[in-house]
Amino acid sequence: MGVQVEKLEKNMAKLTIEVSAEDFIAALDKAYKAEKSRITVPGFRKGKAPRKMIQKMYGAGIFFEDAANRAINEAYPKAADECGETIVSRPTVDIVQIEEGKPFIFTAEVALKPEVTLGEYKGLEVEKTLAEVSEADVDAEIDKEREKNSRVIDIDDRPVENGDMIKLDFEGFVDGEAFEGGKGTDYPLTIGSGSFIPGFEEQLIGKAIGEDVEVNVTFPENYQAEELQGKPAVFKCKVNEITVKELPEADDEFAQDVSEFDTLEEYKDDVRAKLLNTKMEEAKRVKGNKALEKAVENAQMEIPEPMVEEQVRRMIDDFANRIQSQGISMEQYMQMLGMTQDALKAQMRPEALKRIQNSLVLEAVAKAENIEISDERLDEEIQKMADSYKMEFEKLKELIGEEEAKQMKEDLAIQAAADLIRDEAVEVEVALAEPEEIAVDGASSETNE
Repeated sequence: MGVQVEKLEKNMAKLTIEVSAEDFIAALDKAYKAEKSRITVPGFRKGKAPRKMIQKMYGAGIFFEDAANRAINEAYPKAADECGETIVSRPTVDIVQIEEGKPFIFTAEVALKPEVTLGEYKGLEVEKTLAEVSEADVDAEIDKEREKNSRVIDIDDRPVENGDMIKLDFEGFVDGEAFEGGKGTDYPLTIGSGSFIPGFEEQLIGKAIGEDVEVNVTFPENYQAEELQGKPAVFKCKVNEITVKELPEADDEFAQDVSEFDTLEEYKDDVRAKLLNTKMEEAKRVKGNKALEKAVENAQMEIPEPMVEEQVRRMIDDFANRIQSQGISMEQYMQMLGMTQDALKAQMRPEALKRIQNSLVLEAVAKAENIEISDERLDEEIQKMADSYKMEFEKLKELIGEEEAKQMKEDLAIQAAADLIRDEAVEVEVALAEPEEIAVDGASSETNE
């Protein structure tokens, strides 16, 4: 096998890959063996006709497509390794020569990893992010804990009020006809949550348990089901159950129940300290993001489009795996949003480009700063993983192969570069604009005493 590399514009390259005539014949033989049982030749039992006979009857190229795929799948990875370039996209393949008895030649157009010219990345000025905790923040956190410790009470002596949790029977009709997906029994709904079509929940307020109610609404113009967009609808409803959450009082007894403290004030002080720590960590993260964004702006690089497309594909695959774990397929998700695959790709493209730029700049900074991760630092990271997985350090280390360890070191070097950019950045206060003088009856708002 031979490979030639031709550099193209915008960090693209064309690999011309030649597979020997002997290797292509071997691929033809494999294709023949895989397909012969499905081909009928008069005078031969299925699967027994010689390859030459089949080619004579059905054409010399009958096995070419399968053989070409086999040859490409075997030759391309080797060529990609041998070419000496860092390839960052899937190949676009074109066949140049395919003929039995001659070398099989094909080209693979690929994107190459761009070179980065760094600009300033130390001492960058970024807007300061304040880490402050207000009493409202503390109260909101305590309210969350009260919510967790609430109890549900059945209500049977009054009609529905805003904030109630109800169970509802409903059936929807458009133009007098019931429509698919418009029916539910004992459906749980919190009034005021905005879960249903605008205007639906409000019309249930004041209705008693068991009372038949007609709710009139209009589907939004951008509703997920196209056939219902903008259509007026009538829902026949009945409330079966009303419940409310009763929250415990925020007092000393509550503090003792949910914490190690004896008084509410002590508990509040602890909540305040934890919130401040969280906000300080968030401010640190925001500072790092702002500094990295400026470092990227100061750098120069040309990102090939196929590299962005590859990143988008990975992001979509990752997202699909996450929602699949929640029992939702990608097709269902797209239908719910009324979105096409192309629209999703376009939506993800800016974030994909940003991730690539960030990664390339951080790699370049790690190289410029000679950041290297020692075996001891790697062991620290493996120990953290072992603690997280509740595994023994040595057992986990044995499971981590050489390539995985190398990747972990690269990731740690990139994180160290990000930390360097953040720690070297200078936070500056943003000055508030001076209020303009207001003229009253032609005179300045300033008065002379």
